[in-house]
Amino acid sequence: MKSKTQLPVIILRGIVLLPNNDLRLEFENDISKNIIDESELFHDSKVLIVNKEDTLEETVSTNDLPNIGVISSISHRIELPNGKTRIIITGIKRVNVDKYLDIKDNNSILEAVISNISYKKIDYNEEVIIIKKLKRELEFYTKAIPYVSNGILSQIEKVKSLNTITDIVVPYLNLDKERMIEYLKESDPVERSTMILQDIYNETDAYNIELQIDNRVRRNIDDNQRKFILQEKLKEVKKELGDKSLKDTKIIEYKNKIKKLKLDSKLVERLDEEIKRLESMTDLSPEVSVVENYLDWVLSIPWNKYTKDNEDLNNIYEKLDESHSGLQELKDRFVEYVAVRKKSNSVKSPIICLVGPPGVGKTSFVRSLANALNRNFVKISVGGVNDEAEIMGHRRTYLGAKPGRIIQSLKKAKSMNPVFLIDEIDKMTKDQKGDPASSLLEVLDPEQNKYFSDNYIEEEVDLKDVMFITTANYIENIPEPLKDRMEIIELSAYTEFEKLDIFKKYILPNTLKEHGLNEKTISISDDLMLSIISNYTNEAGVRELSRVIEKLVRKIITDLMKKKLSVNKITVDKDMIKKYLGLPKYEDNSIKNNEIGVVNGLAYTQLGGDVLNIEVNYMPGSGKLKLTGQLGDVMQESANIAFSYVKSNYKLFNIDPKLFRNYDFHIHVPEGAVKKDGPSAGITLTTALISALTHSYVDSKLAMTGEITLRGNILKIGGLKNKTIAALKYGINKVIIPKSNLNDIEELPKEVRDNIKFIPVDNYIEAFKIMRRGFYE
Repeated sequence: MKSKTQLPVIILRGIVLLPNNDLRLEFENDISKNIIDESELFHDSKVLIVNKEDTLEETVSTNDLPNIGVISSISHRIELPNGKTRIIITGIKRVNVDKYLDIKDNNSILEAVISNISYKKIDYNEEVIIIKKLKRELEFYTKAIPYVSNGILSQIEKVKSLNTITDIVVPYLNLDKERMIEYLKESDPVERSTMILQDIYNETDAYNIELQIDNRVRRNIDDNQRKFILQEKLKEVKKELGDKSLKDTKIIEYKNKIKKLKLDSKLVERLDEEIKRLESMTDLSPEVSVVENYLDWVLSIPWNKYTKDNEDLNNIYEKLDESHSGLQELKDRFVEYVAVRKKSNSVKSPIICLVGPPGVGKTSFVRSLANALNRNFVKISVGGVNDEAEIMGHRRTYLGAKPGRIIQSLKKAKSMNPVFLIDEIDKMTKDQKGDPASSLLEVLDPEQNKYFSDNYIEEEVDLKDVMFITTANYIENIPEPLKDRMEIIELSAYTEFEKLDIFKKYILPNTLKEHGLNEKTISISDDLMLSIISNYTNEAGVRELSRVIEKLVRKIITDLMKKKLSVNKITVDKDMIKKYLGLPKYEDNSIKNNEIGVVNGLAYTQLGGDVLNIEVNYMPGSGKLKLTGQLGDVMQESANIAFSYVKSNYKLFNIDPKLFRNYDFHIHVPEGAVKKDGPSAGITLTTALISALTHSYVDSKLAMTGEITLRGNILKIGGLKNKTIAALKYGINKVIIPKSNLNDIEELPKEVRDNIKFIPVDNYIEAFKIMRRGFYE
């Protein structure tokens, strides 16, 4: 094996695998099975076994993982009938872990870059003497203590390597997990030999003392008191050792914590009952860990701990402006909250939902808000969550029960008034495990959350001071009961000029700073910046733009380093853009020339607003309608309504009715790989049909949006801001909108209002007359 290599990682909790030992494991989740598959396919069935020392922590952070592990080989794999996978792994040798690699960017599948450990060379005579000493002491040990298997002697009888012998012996000793990890970390076999001898002597002494205690207890206890024998033995052990047990030490710690926290009397009474239960149990009782785990969780909640809010309104504005450009409505809303709270302490924390396409700054704004308000920040994502226990916790009767994400996050927040971000609430699902959306009602409802009760904690936790902020991409997908309890603030796509402002103020300076350059080292003109935005990005936000600029800066630095030139002052030009970023990735989607049967529609997609070219053609047939272009159910209904409306009003549009009997019709929306849906394409579909049937052109600089009914009424639509921003980007200067959306025009960016003429209509006949008067050629 090379000095450095890369292996997939299996993280063990509660058990430790040493080299030259076997371990049987069972997995039931897909992530673990994927790790095993990767090992067998690409790494000759080799994996790296590491131990996570903090078994209470749910999430895995690469910073918390050890820098030493054991290369192991998967020798057997069996797929069990219950869906689990059983494997037998054999430890091979210790190695250093130089770096952990997060393959999926979510800490679910890790790989490690490893290198060999350099062992101290042992003198041959010294090694022989130590091996003889170990075997002699082990022989005495197995004879003196009856519960130790003498199979250990036959295991090491013919082994001549001290390194191998020490690893084989350790699992036979009566050791806890922490001591096993100490053996794992110790790479010097001579030092491990010393540790083994110490543990053998300690165990032998403890056993002899226990025998003495047994004899004394038997003399002092009659037959009617035999059920208390374990308690009496425990007392004698304490008397003999002159020390308290680990359990007793923890009980004292729990009582001290309860006094310091100044908890509610009802909660104190509940915790006292749990402590009494713990005191009555023996150290070996399996219930001990259950009760201790419960007490640890309850006492880890930051009861009565609050951070002091920043009440300087101007300072809050300054901090938010430093991190985010624009978003004035959002900034005003939170400053208003601080102002009112400063005036009246009884004001409730707002429950705000930020709705907008990816990349417009929802999560980063909330993080900046927490910093501006001087509050701690914590985040959970509920996208894809289908089990309400994820929110409300498991009941203590379940094996491996734990609190839900709300309580877990409060523990991480270390205060009772954090800014708490609940991400992707529009992507929750529900099945037989329950409806997590209904569980969130108790969390977000200000009338209920001051009495929030987690199934595991079983005591009320006051969440009224937590500032809950949620995010979603689509307002339509937010469950109605949740939507009713939240204040919706929509974050629309940025215009190109807004992106330019963000580019100049934040993205370019931050990127240069991250790459070790001065802000003035690289300069880009506004025209080139707009060219990069238009030709190399296609998004509502600025994530892709950040990645493009990082790529440009990296390539400039690399090119200069290759040529051994110093980076002083560089002005980026068009040739450099083409050289480092390649040819433009995105083109104008709007119609370049007037075409029969082709009309510009406006849509709201995951990327924000977009211009869709609706195409209609007809050919000899029997009046059938064909739809292509990955259209969703709602858009297919719109197409059928538009077709029926045109057929029923053929006289108004001067269409020959024979066409509907003798021809088939095909409606297509290009870019078919992208799924499209939404109730706003009716007017566009209708216009495209009429254009094709009347052989009339529609102005390529015109776009339209609005749903149509069978009577030709044009209905209100959503996402007008995102749609019109897209229209402006593609050079459209006239947009037909529903008259009921007239008030929304005031909320549009100034660049949109200055460059686009809006034509509001109530009925399709109005739109048709306007187009016939000015837009049809």
